Amino acid sequence: MALRRALHFVFKVGDRTKTAVFYRDVLGMKILRHEEFEEGCKATCNGPYDGKWSKTMVGFGPEDEHFVAELTYNYGVGEYHLGNDFLGLTVQSSQAVSNAKRLGWPLTEVGEALYLTQAPGGYPFYLVDKEQPPTDPVQKVCLGVSDLQRSIHYWTTLLGMTVMEKNEEKKTVLMGFTDTQCKLELCDNSGTVDHGTAFGRIAFSCPREQLTDLEALIKKENQKILTPLVSLDTPGKATVEVVILADPDGHEICFVGDEAFRQLSKVDPNGNELLDKAVAEDKSDEWFAKHNRQKAAA
Repeated sequence: MALRRALHFVFKVGDRTKTAVFYRDVLGMKILRHEEFEEGCKATCNGPYDGKWSKTMVGFGPEDEHFVAELTYNYGVGEYHLGNDFLGLTVQSSQAVSNAKRLGWPLTEVGEALYLTQAPGGYPFYLVDKEQPPTDPVQKVCLGVSDLQRSIHYWTTLLGMTVMEKNEEKKTVLMGFTDTQCKLELCDNSGTVDHGTAFGRIAFSCPREQLTDLEALIKKENQKILTPLVSLDTPGKATVEVVILADPDGHEICFVGDEAFRQLSKVDPNGNELLDKAVAEDKSDEWFAKHNRQKAAA
């Protein structure tokens, strides 16, 4: 399935200012594009919320060649409850380690040239203290599962991934579509997977004509489809088609038509400016403080 690509992971964020510091100043990522929406997404990209929200794509380079983060911010929601579903995103960058130390961002050494840190909201990130590779510094995303063999079957047989490494001792498996892309690591939690309210979503692309076949296969195998094939509009940009699935543990998986997504995901040179402008104009914190109230905790 070399025609399929790993695209991004969706994080819900409650504080865009602190989050921007982490991704821009600590990790060294770039703001690739920023978009504001007045109502919830038809494919629940922003979670089960109907109101105003924003989407910020951040990464080490264009989405055509890099695995990036999609940061969704729901106005009025200040924090989300973490589960044990998302176990970490690994980045190889000695510069990120140096940035964290310089900025006083908390780091915990957990192995040889390996540090654990957290993005605002508590999301775990692993930083490998080695020079950034010439390709994408984002190495892998790790998700917790309750039955490793069942998950391997789902991700390989139904979604077309290839197993690249297995570690029986750690109860993990590393898989992907090609060697040159960000990998997916599944780790056996030895128990129920709790998605909390911070649950994310991992996104992949495939040729448009594969979307209907994929949806049909998932139906045939009696697996869960969260959002049947639907078109999503972004004002002034390409319309994309997506189908949203859930694996046996409820991890949300988005597949999007590759051709239109490549148009939609072009880097916006004004991304930084648009994010900073939106943050400056967001007076929700001031409003809640003035009325002696706190933003909702989802």
